[in-house]
Amino acid sequence: MHDLSEAFRLALHLLVTADSDLLEIIGLSLRVSLSAVAIACLIGLPLGATLAIARFPGRSALIVFANALMGLPPVVVGLLIYLLLSNAGPLGWLELLYTPTAMIIAQTVLIAPIVAALSREVVEQLYNEYAEQFRSLCLSRRQTVGALLWDARYSLLTVGLAGFGRAVAEVGAVIIVGGNIDHLTRVMTTAIALETSKGDLALALALGLVLVTLALSINAAVMTLRLTASRYAYA
Repeated sequence: MHDLSEAFRLALHLLVTADSDLLEIIGLSLRVSLSAVAIACLIGLPLGATLAIARFPGRSALIVFANALMGLPPVVVGLLIYLLLSNAGPLGWLELLYTPTAMIIAQTVLIAPIVAALSREVVEQLYNEYAEQFRSLCLSRRQTVGALLWDARYSLLTVGLAGFGRAVAEVGAVIIVGGNIDHLTRVMTTAIALETSKGDLALALALGLVLVTLALSINAAVMTLRLTASRYAYA
């Protein structure tokens, strides 16, 4: 019990004094996760919206496939990206393995299906409500997608926050393609795993507290945005 209380005391000391190693790990985690979310949204939001309004043979199968991709095992994604970026892989010449860029790629592959699938549900509900109006205005598919994405922006922000929460908590894929290299590719989740195995509970607890705070903040932001979206809808 004494060792645990001492670990908590040291963890709080690291947070209060803004330890440089702690800030470096947190900064890299946020940079990697935010970059992956931004790229995933650029890919997933238009894809999900297009899938919501398009009508073509095999659409239902494609929706099922997109939903299934939401459950991609992170270690499998990490392995596939590793094979692509390794020296023997087709993209080995880029020399991206064990870099933050490789971690961003892995997280993007994990998050993009989540963004696409969730945004498809949001946009499809909205499209069903305004489909007749869009047809009467003779809008192109591109114009329709743009209008729907803008009108659903508050709900879609919650989709982005959900993607960020998934990204920042990821460990399996990023440790495979990043290697958990100190001062280069060590993020919060991989650092917690390493420091715990080493018995350095202070740093692990400090990073854990940051992750929990982020999780609570994301949930609070999602709830706030949902309330905002509800008020906007009934305004």
